[in-house]
Amino acid sequence: MNKKRLHIGLAQVDFSRPCVMGILNVTPDSFFAPSRVEQDELVERAEEMLNHGAYLLDIGGCSTRPGGAQPTEEEEWSRVAPALEAIRSSLPEAILSLDTYRPEIARRALTDYGEMIINDISGGDDRMYRLVREADVPYVLTAKKPTSDMAGIQLILDPGIGFLGSPDADFEALRSMHETEHPLLVGVSRKSLIWKTLHTSPNEALPATQALHMYALMHGADILRVHDVREAVETITLFQKLKGEN
Repeated sequence: MNKKRLHIGLAQVDFSRPCVMGILNVTPDSFFAPSRVEQDELVERAEEMLNHGAYLLDIGGCSTRPGGAQPTEEEEWSRVAPALEAIRSSLPEAILSLDTYRPEIARRALTDYGEMIINDISGGDDRMYRLVREADVPYVLTAKKPTSDMAGIQLILDPGIGFLGSPDADFEALRSMHETEHPLLVGVSRKSLIWKTLHTSPNEALPATQALHMYALMHGADILRVHDVREAVETITLFQKLKGEN
């Protein structure tokens, strides 16, 4: 399989050029408050991200910030199901990703709303691996190396920035990044490795986020998962210009 092209159903998902995944959190408690989207403004925000150049939209109904309270499975489903319904209805061409670590939520979403990327920050388990293999959808594997029990899965690798226990561990993961046979997703947007290091806040972290985005692109990132789509797309444009690409 060409690492730059996966598929969702009959549609090719092309990572031959770096691209942006826009974050849509239908949660009350995600760490960056402006990323929280009410259901009645979801489609407008999604359309804005697509217009600004997002290639993928990542919908999450369960905050994964360290120390955050976890909703029940039904609470998570009650958030993501209307969001998926709204975007599928209004923006049917959008390529969707579901940010969940629960196999049952992933199964229901794939059954009710069609094929999409499953973005699992937990690193997964046998149930999740079996589900995404049988559904034949791309799967984001976080902070783990592929093993033999993942054979046959369309993998996207995520080094797990923000989930490694400390900013030092996050920076080490960035330093260790390199090209792999699988597409590489990097999520540093406004995360604590930035604002804890700089003694600022998530609200002040946009310029430094773009600095780390450029570093990630220079070390093999194929997908930037971001809160601020336009700025990330601009960073990719400058990166491609530096490489002599149009």
